[in-house]
Amino acid sequence: MLNRFFLLLFFIQSFAFAQDIPQKPNPPRFVNDLVGGLLSQGEIDQLEQKLKAYNDSTSTQIAIVIVNSVQPYDISEYAVKLGREWGVGQKDKNNGIVLLWAPSDRKVFIATGYGVEGGLTDAYSKRIIEEIIKPNFKESRYYQGLDEATNRIFKYLAGEFDADPSPAASTTNTGSWEDLLLMVVFFIVVVALLLRPRSGGDDGGTSNTTYTSWGSSSGSSSSDYDSSSSSSSSSSDFGGGSFGGGGAGGDY
Repeated sequence: MLNRFFLLLFFIQSFAFAQDIPQKPNPPRFVNDLVGGLLSQGEIDQLEQKLKAYNDSTSTQIAIVIVNSVQPYDISEYAVKLGREWGVGQKDKNNGIVLLWAPSDRKVFIATGYGVEGGLTDAYSKRIIEEIIKPNFKESRYYQGLDEATNRIFKYLAGEFDADPSPAASTTNTGSWEDLLLMVVFFIVVVALLLRPRSGGDDGGTSNTTYTSWGSSSGSSSSDYDSSSSSSSSSSDFGGGSFGGGGAGGDY
């Protein structure tokens, strides 16, 4: 009897949680200010056009969603649930990202779909919040924070930033035998490559692409997305992507 009671309570809570997720706007938009007043219409339009152009170039969809509060729920659960309910990203690529902002709670969370977790790791998401969003939001520079954050997301997904060096790698240990051994091995490899007989022809194939499994067929590899390049017929319709719980958040 007690087990049935807890099961019923779980279903009631799940239903209430689903009811608290806002309905996907119709027509869908990449920038969804459900509070109003924090961004001007011109700022919303600029972000919308930039994210549209990025979607057209890469098929990756980034949805900025502003809700007044996520209470009494955890913002990470709310962001993931919203991404799933709205279907942000392509269904076959799961390449959606939700940047959720709850101004009354002073909380922000970046949720990532399965397909972009490799490029936009939890650590990268946390860095975006700590280094870009929080300093700007504390000074009420909301548009600048969102604009710079999305630019940084573009760069991470394009592979333009390397992973952070480990503390061990940053410490100097001059004259160590490990360094000497690496130099000897490197010298041997270089000599071996120079003395290796050359094969007869080149297959002429190229594999230089910036975006991998979620890249578009347009072949664009630039991280600078001009809103004027967006097709006038482009749509922000979400394709039904899924989220696995990846991402990071913070207070400001």
